[in-house]
Amino acid sequence: MNNGIFRPFFSSRAFCTSLISPHRPFPQNHDFASPSTLLSSDLQHYINSETPTHGQKIHSRILKSGFVPNTNISIKLLILYLKCNCLRYARQVFDDLRERTLSAYNYMISGYIKQCQVEESLGLVRRLLVSSEKPDGFTFSMILKASTSGCNVALLGDLGRMVHTQILKSDVERDEVLCTALVDSYVKNGRIAYARTVFDVMSEKNVVCSTSLISGYMNQGYLEDAELIFRKTLDKDVVVFNAMIEGYSKTSEYARRSIEVYIDMQRLNFRPNVSTFASVIGACSMLAAFEIGQQVQNQLMKTPFYADIKLGSALIDMYSKCGRVSDALRVFNHMRMKNIFSWTSMIDGYGKNGFPDEALELFGKMQKQYGIVPNYVTCLSALSACAHAGLVDKGWEIFQRMENEYLVKPGMEHHACMVDLLGRAGRLNQAWDFVMRMPEKPNSDVWAALLSSCRLHGNIEMAKLAANELFKLNATGRPGAYVALSNTLADAGKWESVTELRETMKARGISKDTGRSWVGADNVF
Repeated sequence: MNNGIFRPFFSSRAFCTSLISPHRPFPQNHDFASPSTLLSSDLQHYINSETPTHGQKIHSRILKSGFVPNTNISIKLLILYLKCNCLRYARQVFDDLRERTLSAYNYMISGYIKQCQVEESLGLVRRLLVSSEKPDGFTFSMILKASTSGCNVALLGDLGRMVHTQILKSDVERDEVLCTALVDSYVKNGRIAYARTVFDVMSEKNVVCSTSLISGYMNQGYLEDAELIFRKTLDKDVVVFNAMIEGYSKTSEYARRSIEVYIDMQRLNFRPNVSTFASVIGACSMLAAFEIGQQVQNQLMKTPFYADIKLGSALIDMYSKCGRVSDALRVFNHMRMKNIFSWTSMIDGYGKNGFPDEALELFGKMQKQYGIVPNYVTCLSALSACAHAGLVDKGWEIFQRMENEYLVKPGMEHHACMVDLLGRAGRLNQAWDFVMRMPEKPNSDVWAALLSSCRLHGNIEMAKLAANELFKLNATGRPGAYVALSNTLADAGKWESVTELRETMKARGISKDTGRSWVGADNVF
């Protein structure tokens, strides 16, 4: 069919009016604007609006009219569908493009990455590489973002290194954004040495890049390197301080420094945010420094973050680990909103401080009155409370309800807790049968729980079996297991076996860990 007879209609006012959305007034200068210009303007309006889905009607009118949009309009349609989270329609528009430009590839790749569809985005990257277009800095930045998405895709960990190679081979400008993305990719995939190499060759080192590198060093235990980068960072912000505070707060050895940095940042007029408070409260938990924790809570109460659920849960955990259950309960009761983590922290706090009945009462209340379903950690806390209270039947009930009702698959920790529960109650044969029927091979924690129970009830033969299985899995990493077996044999008067076991420990270079505890005096630990 000859489309020439339709050309006068395509350029007419009626055609233009039929294409643009009824929600948008027709431009006053329409007599001087082409259909493509009008469509482009209307599409851009919906792209920028809070209701981009209304713009999809324009595409419907285009298809019905037979109008063939140019590349600019097609790309705007693609952007419109991406804003509407309609990846399937966006991909159709992309595939129908007569000329797939670099910007079209970049928009489509970005859309896939935002929806965590990394494999599809990488498929488009491969198509881009064999096309007439060449990737630019934005393309490489998005691929690097995909490498840190956490999705389970093959070779994702090596993606940063491959992109780095392509960048070096290309004439793409190594700007601040691209280098920062590269450093972040290396850090999040555990390649801290590569990240440092990129960081060192950057002409201008921004605070975002420094923060990423500091976090990487902290996560791998290279505190001195993190401190060096921190000192060299001139334009510090709250986030880079948070990276230091969080890094220090993870170990009892350095948790004190976390509090020191927290104080320093405020002396420099930086205000703590939610992440700051969460980390410093965690440091107080690690140090069992409830008095400092109280001061942090008092400061928190003067900020807009005092009602934050995450911080409330952190305070409950901190006070519980300091043995201040009444303070933890006070925080719990004053929380305006509670989630599963808040309830779990309080249940766990009760259980670990010798209040198993209160823990189980709260566990039931959470479900019956508030309809909150226990998660993996909640079930573990409840089972631990049952073990301390000797409530075998209640423990069995919770364990069986995990998969059937809570849809939580029991892990090794839950199995170890059940063995401990049965063993404490003197049901060693039942505990042994439970271990033998486990769907997965028991780990060292399960055998250690059984060994501890055998030590408690003086069952030498089962203790030997449990210890033998434990030593097969971890011959040198559980010195306490050797001590438990030695004490069991000693209680039974098996001194020759005790001597033999101690000789084995000596030959393997195993010694009992030295006991230690925190003692606070005048705020010095």
